[in-house]
Amino acid sequence: MSDFGEELTKLAVAEDGKRETSVFSNPGMHFPWLQNRVETVVTGGKRKRDFTQTTSACLSFIHEALLKHQWQRAAEYMHSYLQTLEDSDPYKRQAAPEIIWKLGSEILFYHPRSNVETFNSFADRMKNIGVLNYLKISLQHALYLLHHGMLEDANRNLSDAETWRYGEKSSSQEVLINLVQAYKGLLQYYTWSKKKTELSELDEDDYAYTAKTQNMLSQSCKTSANIGALLKTPGVWDPFVKSYVEMLEFYGDQDGAREILTNYAYDEKFPSNPNAHIYLYEFLKREKAPRAKLISVLKILHEIVPSHPLMLEFHMLLRKSETEEHRKLGLAVLFEVLDFAGCTKNITAWKYLAKYLKQTLMEL
Repeated sequence: MSDFGEELTKLAVAEDGKRETSVFSNPGMHFPWLQNRVETVVTGGKRKRDFTQTTSACLSFIHEALLKHQWQRAAEYMHSYLQTLEDSDPYKRQAAPEIIWKLGSEILFYHPRSNVETFNSFADRMKNIGVLNYLKISLQHALYLLHHGMLEDANRNLSDAETWRYGEKSSSQEVLINLVQAYKGLLQYYTWSKKKTELSELDEDDYAYTAKTQNMLSQSCKTSANIGALLKTPGVWDPFVKSYVEMLEFYGDQDGAREILTNYAYDEKFPSNPNAHIYLYEFLKREKAPRAKLISVLKILHEIVPSHPLMLEFHMLLRKSETEEHRKLGLAVLFEVLDFAGCTKNITAWKYLAKYLKQTLMEL
């Protein structure tokens, strides 16, 4: 980690050079004023050096600096905290790489003098040191690259992680591998989506149209393979589900899309997720499904999020129903929407209520 220590030093030392620094026995640059402050805090002013107490205090200072968005100060503390990799306690030594990765990546992401090269260098070293966290680090590294628009580098990073193995394959490792593959699928979907846009601008008789269509089909097969495994694992996978369903619909596989969305919304192994019911409702609406089916989907969404904007559509569907139970529920739905603080000035909701009351009075 000495190279990363040097990078932290460059980030930590102020540009005006006013802060004092000196070299200690350990490799890299250290900060005497920081060492003094740590020792003072943990020993009550006594000059007693204790490795565990010092690193613990340093970690607290890092947390405080991060909370206050003091990125340069956090980098200074982080440089000193790297010594925890040599802790005599095997448990703390094993936990250190993950702590350093999470805190260090946060600092490097926001530090004004950090750059992609520094982050890449840090990530590559942490993958070797924190081998048990290799997949997590690779995934976050890829997301960092995506944030900077480096799609090819992100894809290459995910491809390396996809083939990585360490020890016996555990269930948690399998989920992470599926997640890595799914993000690869999202990148493939992005490429597919761009080609879809290009395709819409071409004439169907054009040779380029046929070539792009075949290329898109190949891309969609890769995406399906990469995302499909993840969707069998309980979790909240909204962006993956939306992308996968869009591709299935584009190729006319309505049954496949419906099955994915139904399982995502109703499978008890998956956590409660309002978006799952929204996606299913929007799909059924595109399919022009019977009103009863639409009502059954929105009824569950109403139980989860009674203030959701779709509740006004739910109210209209209930109003058109011939059953008294549905009409009463329609009124209750309106009142619950208007009872929500963010909807008290919703003109549409008030108009629906006025119309409902007017109709009820006319029927008396």
